Parts: sequence; structure tokens; C-alpha cells
Amino acid sequence: MSSRRRALAGASLLLASTLLVSACTSTGAGEATDTAEDAPPITFLYSPYADYAPFFLAEEKGYFEDAGVDVELVAKGGSSGETYQQVSTGNITAGGATWGAGLFNATKSGASISVIASVSRIPESGPNPSPLLASDASGITDAADLKGKKIGIPGDGGFGIYSVALALESVGLSVADVELVNLSPGDIPAALANGSVEASWSIEPISSAVIAQGIGHELLGIDYQAGVELGAMVFNTEYVDKHPAAVTAFTAAYLKAVKELEDGGWQDAATQEIIAEYTDLPVETLTSIALTTQDPSGAIDWEDVARQEQFFRDRDALEFDGDSGIQDIYRDDILSDAIALVDSGDLAPAGK
Repeated sequence: MSSRRRALAGASLLLASTLLVSACTSTGAGEATDTAEDAPPITFLYSPYADYAPFFLAEEKGYFEDAGVDVELVAKGGSSGETYQQVSTGNITAGGATWGAGLFNATKSGASISVIASVSRIPESGPNPSPLLASDASGITDAADLKGKKIGIPGDGGFGIYSVALALESVGLSVADVELVNLSPGDIPAALANGSVEASWSIEPISSAVIAQGIGHELLGIDYQAGVELGAMVFNTEYVDKHPAAVTAFTAAYLKAVKELEDGGWQDAATQEIIAEYTDLPVETLTSIALTTQDPSGAIDWEDVARQEQFFRDRDALEFDGDSGIQDIYRDDILSDAIALVDSGDLAPAGK
């Protein structure tokens, strides 16, 4: 594990001071560059979940270095809103975050954010990495029986509430039929155990732990949210405009790691050790939990994104009228160039 990543892993506790020091030299600093090697370092804000495994691999296996980009991975301690704020202000170059009201609002307000690629989505089938759980003590085994019950969500503007809404809709209910309770992911086990909520949105590895401890159980299969877009890679627009070669190289290194995982990399012991350290999970836990999926092409299902935007519009969580224009900040040219670079089989910059 790189010493640089170790030093930054605890940055969530000291993020403000770290960013204050780095802001003068990071995003958008200096003159425009034509090559990845000449661009300022890319600081990337991530959550310590398996969703971000391709970024961990690209760093630790040297794919970023091979592509000529200097990358610092910074662990965040807050919500997706933290990512949008830090990226748009230039304190952080890039990051991954869920689609949600914060991104749609930031887009409409003209924030300096560019969408580059998809980061993760819910699988089409199989184990659910973000299931709706009911407390074992509640006696609820049918999601239709959640009417009038308390359900935990991680705030009102992100994927958690959207996921719960989809689950309820699949059994003829809506979020208006239940009592929503703000609940951070770390508080889910205790809330289900002590009866503060009868059910809760959840995420791996918390959901597996809740089930293993006999605290809760899944109410539905994955069908209600199969294929839903979960996260996006966003960059500071000024950085993209000044240093497109670096953004392309970064994206190509990421996509190379995605393809490696899809081609069986999850079964590689060395790869498992890398991901386990970044996620602070034992390998045996990492290899037993349900996983989100990544697309080696980085493609985004824009129809699904539009459905998510409409959901937040219907909840009056958007601070504007009309569409956000989210596709207008999508840099498909960067993604296309990154795919071509991966397909060429050589991420190394000229002369390396």
C-alpha cells in the first residue's frame, strides 16, 4: 500500500485543513497543459467502499502512473454533497458521488462540475448490495406491511431515499405511506436492534453484518432497483478545460482497472488485499458481500438518471424549475478518448 494513500486515509477528520493547504496548488492551477505528465496532481475524493475498487487498483497497481498522471486518493467522511462542494470550489480535483438532489441543484446553478463517467450501478440480478432491511423484532416479512412504519434513510436528497421509494412502489406503497427517519449508515444496526425503526435502507457491508447478527432480514429481491445508476465520476470543470489529457489518462486508468475486475480480478488474492485495506474489511468479509457493478465503457444510463431527477423534483428537493441540464455537463469526448486509449493497450505516455 502506498505511503501517500496511508497518509491521506484519515483525511476525513482533517479535511478542511488539508484542503485549505492544497487549494492553492491543485485544481485548475497554472497554465493549460497538453500532456498528462505536465498537469497538476489530481486529488480524488472517495468513500471507503468496494464501489471504488477500480480507483484503488489503478493507484496501487501503477495504472495512474503508467498513464502519466499524479493522483492522490483522499478518503471522505461526509455525504455526496461534500464531493460536489469540494470539487466545484476547486479544493479537490475530482470525486465519486451518488446521483441526487445536490448534483442536480449544483448543475443548474452553474457550479464548476463536469460528469465524466459512471462509477457504479446496482446489478441487474443476484445479491442486492443495498437492500431494504426489516428488523427481526418487528415481525415484518412482507414489504407491504411497512405502511405506517418507521424506515431509516441516510438523508432526503440521495440514493437511499430513492432506493426506499422504489422498494415501496414495488408493493403498491409510497414514501408518503411511511415515516422516514434520518439515519446514518453506521447507526442502522443499533436502530434496527432497539426498535427506533422497523426497517431501513442499507448498504454493504453493513447489511450483511445486520443479517449475520440476527438483527434484520431482507424484505425484497433486487428487481425493484435492478440496474439503477448509483454513482458518477465528477471533475472540476476548470481542471477539465485546462488539462483534458490528464483527465483522459485518469479515466483510462480507471477503466482499465474496471475491466480487470470484470475479467475475474475480484478472485485475485493480491487484488483482494488491496481492496480490503482501502475498505478496512477482512478479505473474508470483502469476498462474501454483495457488490455493485461497474461498466468497462463508463457508460451512463441517462434515462435512469432522468427518472432520479424527476423523483427529487416531485419531492420538491430541487431548487429550480425545469430540467437541470445534467447531460450538458457530460464530457463524452473525454470518455471516448479514454476508451480509445484503453483499447490501444498502452496507457504509457509518449517517451515513457
